[in-house]
Amino acid sequence: QVQFVESGGGLVQPGGSLTLSCAASGTSRIIFSIYVMDWYRQAPGKQREWVATITNRGSTNYSDSVKGRFTLSRDNAKNTVYLRMNNLKPADTAVYYCNKQSSDYWGQGTQVTVSS
Repeated sequence: QVQFVESGGGLVQPGGSLTLSCAASGTSRIIFSIYVMDWYRQAPGKQREWVATITNRGSTNYSDSVKGRFTLSRDNAKNTVYLRMNNLKPADTAVYYCNKQSSDYWGQGTQVTVSS
């Protein structure tokens, strides 16, 4: 029943920053608060790649490629997860998706393009 809508993508220069948002609908704040949330990304011609995870407790894990540059957070009162991306690199260019773990339903994602 839950749906996730990603937003905040765009064109940014290398070294720049973006903040992505993932808004959940079709669920209560209490239910959302227990979701373990993932961010994935998919570059053209590549498989979807795991980026980061935030637990219901707010603890986070990051892929090696983004560790130290990306920060995942959540605001359960707003049913929203955020991905702050700093020091962006061209290799970060991809469509970014959010989802709860164990879900096979994916939204449209939001495009992030890092280019000069």
